[in-house]
This record gives sequence, C-alpha cells and structure tokens, in this order.
Amino acid sequence: MGKNLTWAVVVMLAALLQTTWLESIRLRGVLPDLVVLLVVYFAIVDGEERAMFTGLLGGFIYDIIGDATLGHHILALVVTGYVTGRIATRLITEHPAVKGGLVFGATLVSGLLHTVILYIETPQINAMNMLASRVVPAAFYTTLLTPLLFVLLDWSLRRFQPAQGGFS
Repeated sequence: MGKNLTWAVVVMLAALLQTTWLESIRLRGVLPDLVVLLVVYFAIVDGEERAMFTGLLGGFIYDIIGDATLGHHILALVVTGYVTGRIATRLITEHPAVKGGLVFGATLVSGLLHTVILYIETPQINAMNMLASRVVPAAFYTTLLTPLLFVLLDWSLRRFQPAQGGFS
C-alpha cells in the first residue's frame, strides 16, 4: 500500500475505534482521543499539512458517526493539527516527554476549541464543568497512551513504506 492509503486507513480506523469500540475502556466518563494522538504523531513525523489532513479526515468521521453538528470536530482538529505542526517543527521531538507534552497540549487545545464551539451553539451548557470533568482528564488519559501508541505507529507505518533506494 502507498503511504497516503496507509495513512487514510489508519486515521479512519482510529476514528471508528474512537466512536465505537473505545467505549469499553471509558474511565469515569473519560475516553482517550485517538485522533488527536494521530494528529500529533503526523505533525511530528510529516509536518503540519499531514496533521491538518489527519484532523480533517478524523473530524469528518467523528462528525458523521457521532451526534455533533458537521464541522465541530473538523474545525477543532484541523486547528489543532496546524498549531501542533508549527510547534513540532521548532522542537526536538525525539524525547518521549516532548511527545507527551505535545499530545497533552494538543488534546487540551482540541477539547477547548470543541467546548467553545458547543458553548456558542448552546449557551446553556456548563462549559467550565465540561472542561474540568472531560477535557483535562482526557488530556491526561491520552498522554498516558502516547508512548505505546507512538511505538506501535512507528512500527506499523514504517513497515508498509517501500524501502528507500539510492546511494549512501
């Protein structure tokens, strides 16, 4: 499979897992955000453009399968992909703490943007409660999965890439 096809399959599978099967590992109402984790991974590996496309595809699937208005997740994830991609180009991202910090920050940004969009749409929601009870715990939960999933992504995505030819 080509790199773009592999990327699309991985993002679609993560978004489908997020909206269906992942409910079984919910802790106190909090789920890890696999698509944000992929957005950060691709921001580090391929830059902000791939991260933004990851947010677009993952957010589109979230919005179609979930109960959100079309565009809520897309906007939050694309902006998160852009910001994370710009920051990742300025950091030495090989250290696991930097990767974890990027995932934590990206999850907070995505959750904050999504909460602001929901609040603008329906001002009756308790936005501060949503941030404190869902967004911040989800950022910690997603960050805990970062080392395992980044290693798994490195192994699986490099496995499907063609070998690099040329002179050394």
